[in-house]
Amino acid sequence: MPETISPEPQIAIEKAFPSPFKNVIATARTCYSSKGIIKDADIKPLERWQPLAKSIYEAGHHTTYQHAYFQFTLSNVSRQFIWSFLHSHPFYNSEQVSQRYVKIKKDGYYIPPITGEALALYKQTIEMQTEAYFKLIDLLHDVTANHYFNRFPARENYPDKYGKDITKKCQEVARYVMPLATFAYLYHTISAVTLLRYYRLVEQYDAPLEQRIIIQKMVDELLRHDPNYKSILEEPIPIEQTPEGKFFLEFSHNSQNGSDYRKEFIREFDESLLGRVSKLIDYKVNGEKVLASAVREVYGLPESMVPDNDAIDMVLHPEKNTLLGESLVLTTHSKLSRAMYHVHYTFRKKLSHTADSQDQRHRMTPGSRPILSKQLTDEPDYITPAIITEDEKALALYRETMNRTWENIGKLIQLGLSEDEASYVLPNAVSVRFTESADLLNLHHKHAMRLCYNAQEEIWRASLDEAQQIREVNPQIGKYLLPPCTIRDLGHQRPICPEGTRFCGEKVWRYDISEYERVI
Repeated sequence: MPETISPEPQIAIEKAFPSPFKNVIATARTCYSSKGIIKDADIKPLERWQPLAKSIYEAGHHTTYQHAYFQFTLSNVSRQFIWSFLHSHPFYNSEQVSQRYVKIKKDGYYIPPITGEALALYKQTIEMQTEAYFKLIDLLHDVTANHYFNRFPARENYPDKYGKDITKKCQEVARYVMPLATFAYLYHTISAVTLLRYYRLVEQYDAPLEQRIIIQKMVDELLRHDPNYKSILEEPIPIEQTPEGKFFLEFSHNSQNGSDYRKEFIREFDESLLGRVSKLIDYKVNGEKVLASAVREVYGLPESMVPDNDAIDMVLHPEKNTLLGESLVLTTHSKLSRAMYHVHYTFRKKLSHTADSQDQRHRMTPGSRPILSKQLTDEPDYITPAIITEDEKALALYRETMNRTWENIGKLIQLGLSEDEASYVLPNAVSVRFTESADLLNLHHKHAMRLCYNAQEEIWRASLDEAQQIREVNPQIGKYLLPPCTIRDLGHQRPICPEGTRFCGEKVWRYDISEYERVI
């Protein structure tokens, strides 16, 4: 396996089931036990039952493998790997270092196995981006402070006390110039089934080498903890045998389109957004009617007793469905709230890589995210945060950094880097285009989190786009897509803002959604 030039990933199992493979057999045997629960300690000798474990695995009965969870710590892993692979599915839990709140260090980046002029240019590009990051933090201070003290006028008399808050707001925006190669560290908890899936599909875009190194280390940790998993471990599918790999082998051989097709795709996609960040492109036309019927079904009531609008209020008005204001998110366990599953919306979205890294954490509003390198062209293609446009020097530096980055990416590809390798120096600001769908129950939760003024500005704007469009097509539903403070106020829950000392400074619950406006 080729070695990278950057520091190798540090991977360790922090916590795990003590005897996970025995637990697979114990849970499987319990299904057919007339003697009650079979315990791990009852599985002896283990060799006797390994054929059962293997046959269950090969038959696809994987719930027995899902009981055992493993908590990993990962360091020296890139943001690109996390976005493209680690967080691209629903079956995980992660807590990673935040670029919004933690200043980025100058010496932590993924570097593929390259040499000579390509290596020098790769490092030079990252140094240029990092220098721009620290300059932007300084350049954005005054304009950010103005917005901050407009929101918190009483704090203007204590600039030293609140200087850290302003700096963090500047970091949040400055991070847009940082490369996807930037290292992160995190806790990552998954079941054995998920790790087996990781290993089987490790050979895929956009970060195949880094993925192989990290996932191999994770599997090695698993086998050190319990070598019995070796008996069912399937080898990775070669990238050329994956559906995506097969397509590009044929496409590159047969296509006569040249490289312009990517620009055509981008133009076609962007025009379809009609100026929005997130465009509603599909929804169930009978959504409100179906929701109302589902509510009546929960209670066994006819329409003559509960008209549609009343039924929708029963599930979506926070005064009537008080569970909507609970911080523990009880809606998936509530018979009434589960009526919201039947309403669906689909959006076409264009976000920066850094905003989409937050958007994808809403795992129950899944998206079909792209092979990022296959949307790459020779033209700068990025998102600009609103506050950068308010300072001429900051905007000039931002544009210069983006132009130089794309110019250097073109040179790196000419020097022999693959598009996957060159994509590591794409900035956090790079545009990501994809389609995302959600049922109402999970979209309601997402909007409650992301319409909050404390949410990152770009994902807040996308959520606002979505809520406004749903109001247009489903007004009885759309009027209840609100931030947490407004939900709690409508439900007469106190305190209105659940954020405590993190209160955003705006009494948003007093605003109509058409009045929402913010820059920081």
